[in-house]
Amino acid sequence: MKTLGKLGFVAAIAGSLFLSSCASDYYVADQPVEPVYTRPAPPYAGAYWVPGEWMYRRNRYVYVNGYYTRARVNRVYVQGNWAHSNRGYVWRRGHWR
Repeated sequence: MKTLGKLGFVAAIAGSLFLSSCASDYYVADQPVEPVYTRPAPPYAGAYWVPGEWMYRRNRYVYVNGYYTRARVNRVYVQGNWAHSNRGYVWRRGHWR
């Protein structure tokens, strides 16, 4: 019984560490400047351009260029944006709605 209790405790700690590492809000004092780049020509008719996004990697935001994809039926793409709060700025990822 003691072993089962220890196993449960270890599982709870591991689970909480896993969930805490999944935090998605990383705040910065100022919004980074979006780089300027040329959008490539569409690879096929009807291709939808998904704008570039900011991703948090290695303790900082890095810009990931946009890309073409097929439009989703009955869905609209909502662009990502910077949200301001009392803690600073945080990037809200774009998504299909």
